[in-house]
Amino acid sequence: MAQAAVRIPQAALRGVASGVLFMAFFGTLWACIGIAGLQGWGLPWLLLAALLVGSVFFAGGMRLIRASSRLTGQVTSANDQYWKKARRWFGIIFATEGLAMGVTSAICGATGHFDLMFPLVALIVGIHFFPLAPLFRMPTHYLTGALLCLLALGTLFFVPARAVLGGRQIIAWWVVVGFGSTLILWVTGLVIWLVGRRLLNRDLRQRAQEEQQAGAQGSLA
Repeated sequence: MAQAAVRIPQAALRGVASGVLFMAFFGTLWACIGIAGLQGWGLPWLLLAALLVGSVFFAGGMRLIRASSRLTGQVTSANDQYWKKARRWFGIIFATEGLAMGVTSAICGATGHFDLMFPLVALIVGIHFFPLAPLFRMPTHYLTGALLCLLALGTLFFVPARAVLGGRQIIAWWVVVGFGSTLILWVTGLVIWLVGRRLLNRDLRQRAQEEQQAGAQGSLA
């Protein structure tokens, strides 16, 4: 007798959806930082474009959450314990990241090096992706973290702090690290979104197989 396939649990898809929502929000936030660095150049069209793309990702994440209601709410005891532990560690990592950002902001403000803040924050964000990769079983987070760290360090070492664009002085560090982080996070969000779609499609196939098996057994009865 064929063994029934393990159904995709609601918690798995909702975790993926949360990742999409996080990337939508923080990707848009970094775009706003890049726009702020332009010192008024490109407004309001760049802001509207950033909000539009962020809204698309947000809508995609919400659709995954709604679709999760069709999945099973049953999970094994081991999986339940793992995800409870993962949520607890995520809270610790997120709080540590926030604390590091707060300290960095305070130091940059107190020393008069405010331009440094966002490249350093991008470095902190990149570092925080490394423990998240094994925690949420998302190997792509290693690449996201590495790219953010390289972007932050490359900006600090190879990009002038300020530049002139269209006769207007801009904060080049904010522009490069802002739009660069936006691109990295939105691409990561797209990857996570596609993972969610694959989970949904796999669950649909499993349900179809179960219905076929049930129909075959009914015809033999």
